[in-house]
Amino acid sequence: MAEKGGVYVLDEPTTGLHLADVEQLLGLLDRLVDSGKSVIVIEHHQAVMAHADWIVDLGPGAGHDGGRIVFEGTPADLVAARSTLTGEHLAAYVGSRPRTAGA
Repeated sequence: MAEKGGVYVLDEPTTGLHLADVEQLLGLLDRLVDSGKSVIVIEHHQAVMAHADWIVDLGPGAGHDGGRIVFEGTPADLVAARSTLTGEHLAAYVGSRPRTAGA
């Protein structure tokens, strides 16, 4: 990740990663954002979506049934609205994760 870049676009960066590597990736993305970079991630991995600052959900389906913005907002708002298929799946994921102390 070069010093000169200001915007990073990653397409499905979790593909093939072990869960521990996904945690490492999230830490790297956090460090990029903390250093003033903009990071756009195209991703289906629920841990990455739950960790995001902002989600743009395209749909309502795949292929010719998709391509429209069906939700835009925070992961918490998407979970609360459950207005899209992604929102339903993310709500189930967030609800199934074990709670940690202080969370």
